Amino acid sequence: MNKRKRLFGRLAIYAIAAVIMVAFGSQFVQAQDSEVVPTMDDIISIRIGIDTAWVLLTGFLVFFMQLGFAILETGMIRQTAAVNALLENFLEACIGAVVWWLVGFGLAFGVDNGSGLFGTTLFAPGIETADVIYYGNISVLTMFFFQFAFAATASTITTGAMAERTDFIGHLIYTVIITAVIYPIVVHWVWGGGWLFQNGFFDFAGSNVVHTVGGTIALIGAAMLGPRKGKVWGKAIPPHNMGLALIGTLILWVGWYGFNPGSTLGAVGVGGTIGIVVLNTTLGGGVGALSALFFQYFRTGKWDLGATLNGSLAGLVAVTAGCAFVNPVSAIIIGVVAGIILLLWTDLLERIKIDDAVGASSVHLACGVWGVLAIGLFAEPSLTPFAANVKSGFGGLLVGGGSADILVTQFLGSMATIGWTAATTLVMFAVLKAVGRLRVNPKAEMDGNFIDNYEHGQTIWPDLLPLPGDSAVKSGTMSAKISPAAGD
Repeated sequence: MNKRKRLFGRLAIYAIAAVIMVAFGSQFVQAQDSEVVPTMDDIISIRIGIDTAWVLLTGFLVFFMQLGFAILETGMIRQTAAVNALLENFLEACIGAVVWWLVGFGLAFGVDNGSGLFGTTLFAPGIETADVIYYGNISVLTMFFFQFAFAATASTITTGAMAERTDFIGHLIYTVIITAVIYPIVVHWVWGGGWLFQNGFFDFAGSNVVHTVGGTIALIGAAMLGPRKGKVWGKAIPPHNMGLALIGTLILWVGWYGFNPGSTLGAVGVGGTIGIVVLNTTLGGGVGALSALFFQYFRTGKWDLGATLNGSLAGLVAVTAGCAFVNPVSAIIIGVVAGIILLLWTDLLERIKIDDAVGASSVHLACGVWGVLAIGLFAEPSLTPFAANVKSGFGGLLVGGGSADILVTQFLGSMATIGWTAATTLVMFAVLKAVGRLRVNPKAEMDGNFIDNYEHGQTIWPDLLPLPGDSAVKSGTMSAKISPAAGD
């Protein structure tokens, strides 16, 4: 009997508790729900936060490419110019930060005067633009940083081609001019709403804007400088450290995952596009390397590491313009062709006697132009509207577009870019040459001297390559053996 009473008592308590929960619980839940239901402002803030984080993260990866360029160039040249290469690459980021903020960003992305040629606002952006939305959900200052990383990349491309014999002051001067004027004008034409954009020109992440511009400057600079001391035509000067070259190349490949996917300028609502871009970027880099590897083997009977490394970069450069507009099979074709173009262009430079120290124009100019034109051949009708306000079904000539309209526009846009860049570069380097600031002082190339010693009083390997007049650094009880720079 007592057990039964206790059981009924417990049931009564449970029943009362249930009534209380029913009576007051629903109101509590409603109150809680009313506190967590996001408003439209909350949703907008979340979207801004996600897109800002995405663009900044990818921008950091693009900026990380500066290290890749520095390490790659250092490994691909002779050790007598390694310190010079490292300092020049580092300063391009430093100079670019200031010059892009003062002038370049405004010319590239400011509102223009209706001409479609250059911007006239957003110079030296500050705190007044911190919360101003520039595009989609990203602010002016977020856009500034992301595009600064691109500008630094365009400038540093030239350094590799002109390595080992450029005057240091001349390098500082031309870096300012490239970042302030030459590069931002092309940016405005394509990405800033300028005349090429208005005419339906496609360049998703920079085969034209970044790589064609940088490669054109590199080619002209190498030609006007003349060859490096000790250059024998038809025979490459051996790199001094292929390990560094490989590390630099892999860093660049990693950075490309910011370069291309980040060019969506947001992550909200474009997950599919990001996936396509990542896939095509990966395929372009991979098959570009394989294409160059096998093509070089068939020509020489050797498995060439240097050709393979540059082949991966060639594929990445070529697929950059159309990575959001082509299917994976087309990306593979683009990469394969890029690997072959790279080596054929390198052969051409040897025949016309232009000494491009690291193959910068072969990678960035030749393959950049190919990537731009490839859009006119392979752009998928279902993907091209993402880039410009073109009608659905308007695609590349070889994938159902049925028209050469895109190809013609791509060709004209590429030629206009090369024309502007070449004309301004010729003037810039001609003036530097006239005032004795293009090629390093002849004293730096005398026997027993080298550019690192003349310009910087330093050497990257003091135990192997001591400065003139210094003895090799001793290691333990034995003096390290002094060896000449590779290629000397």
